[in-house]
Amino acid sequence: MSDDDTSFGSVGTTDAVSALIEELQFMLGEGPCIDAYELEVPIAEPNLGAPSGRWPGFTPPALEAGVRAIFSFPLRVGAVCIGSLDLYRDRSGELSYDEHADALIMAEVVAQSVVTMQAGGTSGPLHAELTSGYGQSFVYQAAGMVSAQLGVSVDEALVRLRAHAFANSLRVAELARDVVERRVRFDPTAT
Repeated sequence: MSDDDTSFGSVGTTDAVSALIEELQFMLGEGPCIDAYELEVPIAEPNLGAPSGRWPGFTPPALEAGVRAIFSFPLRVGAVCIGSLDLYRDRSGELSYDEHADALIMAEVVAQSVVTMQAGGTSGPLHAELTSGYGQSFVYQAAGMVSAQLGVSVDEALVRLRAHAFANSLRVAELARDVVERRVRFDPTAT
């Protein structure tokens, strides 16, 4: 989910691979969901292994996780794009016409569900899945703590969290939990 230029990360994943896909995009600032949100059009990469240079940071670890094709659809409420929906598969190939149509309907349902949740309503099992996330609450709590530790804005602290996680081959949510539980502290005197 996104708002203006601020990425709020994922509000739901279905398995470990989809969690990794979202984590990579959140950490690296590149990938199909970001493109779908920014361009407000569906993004299709039916052969992630084909050399394209499209997402140089995202592609290698996604391939290593078994992703061979990935598709992202903007989540719209009227004329407003509120995020995007990623779908992946473990084999290369285009979506069929019916699969593409189903994905568009799924994106519409997810967008409406998010709006319903924001309005304070619930929508059954989907509500529970979308609100579970994968540690985003720790990420924003950690960003606040890093902001205070370094004397920087929360936005800059979030960038530093992402960079530190990437440089140390950690997941952002894992690093954030360590910051919140005071196992990791950012030192303002370190360069």
